[in-house]
Amino acid sequence: MNFGDLTGDKGRETGHQAVDGAIDQQLAASPQNYELWLHYQNEWTPGLKDDVDELLQRNGLIDEREAEFLYDKYFNSSRLSAHAVETGAKLASELTAALQALNLAGHRTESFSEHLDDAATELENNRLDPARLFEIVTSLSSATQEMSAQNAELTNRLEESSAEISELRTHLQTIRAEALTDSLTGVANRKQFDNMLRFRGQESRSLKYPLSLCICDIDHFKTFNDRWGHQTGDQVIRFVAATLERLALKDHLVARYGGEEFAIIMPRVTSSEAVAVLERMRRAIEVKKLKRKSTGDTLGNVTMSFGVAEMTDEDSCSTLIRRADEQLYAAKRGGRNQVCFDRRSITQAA
Repeated sequence: MNFGDLTGDKGRETGHQAVDGAIDQQLAASPQNYELWLHYQNEWTPGLKDDVDELLQRNGLIDEREAEFLYDKYFNSSRLSAHAVETGAKLASELTAALQALNLAGHRTESFSEHLDDAATELENNRLDPARLFEIVTSLSSATQEMSAQNAELTNRLEESSAEISELRTHLQTIRAEALTDSLTGVANRKQFDNMLRFRGQESRSLKYPLSLCICDIDHFKTFNDRWGHQTGDQVIRFVAATLERLALKDHLVARYGGEEFAIIMPRVTSSEAVAVLERMRRAIEVKKLKRKSTGDTLGNVTMSFGVAEMTDEDSCSTLIRRADEQLYAAKRGGRNQVCFDRRSITQAA
């Protein structure tokens, strides 16, 4: 990233181009869209240009939802990482303070122990006069009170540290969840999908378990979105995500893959077994009568198309994704609202 490009006349021109680019896409004049287009046009963020170009080639324009998805993918995750580093630094500082308090308490205990030893040695002397005995007892009483106060201080400090550390640990867990979760739907995001697919692919090859991958898409969503607006479109996307999540099998991962596109990683399931699960999902979405939350208006029904492929010995993660995507487009070409699967894996298994 070269912010030097934003200085002087050249910087103003660069900024204007980013604003014009966002307006050409009919995107809202928001700081997020400006930042997105600035990075896209100047190729400051690896991978962003490829994703934008692919969407432009497919749809001609990028809508608000796709822009939001790209912003979350490329910018929010880095901010979450910075937040995690900051929280980790606070946690390390708190642990260091707790250890220093314990170390200091150790030195104080050692000093108190030496004081007791000295007093015990003197008390063994049978010729102690009453005045000296009174001094020793007074000194021991004072040292004991001081040690008691220091122990109370240490207890309070450690309780405070324990509460702070617990809070920071919870905060780190929240940050980690946010970094792997789609903000709109609550299902896994693209980052978690990529990580899990790599893991499941390795598991499948090592343990010889089947692995199926589904890519699915809401039919005619752009038309629906244009008619009812983005907020209602978001409501539909949340409904679809919740339905897929509810009907997915244990250990299967539902992820938001794009704007209105989802992916489902289905370990230990063949493609023919996956079809039965996906058919249940398809029917549950198809029969739902949708209503607009804000007005109660009837929205009708939405449908989904599903493409599924099973990993073969020759597959990498990218080829498995491509094959599932090909089946999704086969479902679209075949009339939508259906499940298509790659029969090559069935043939190989046979």
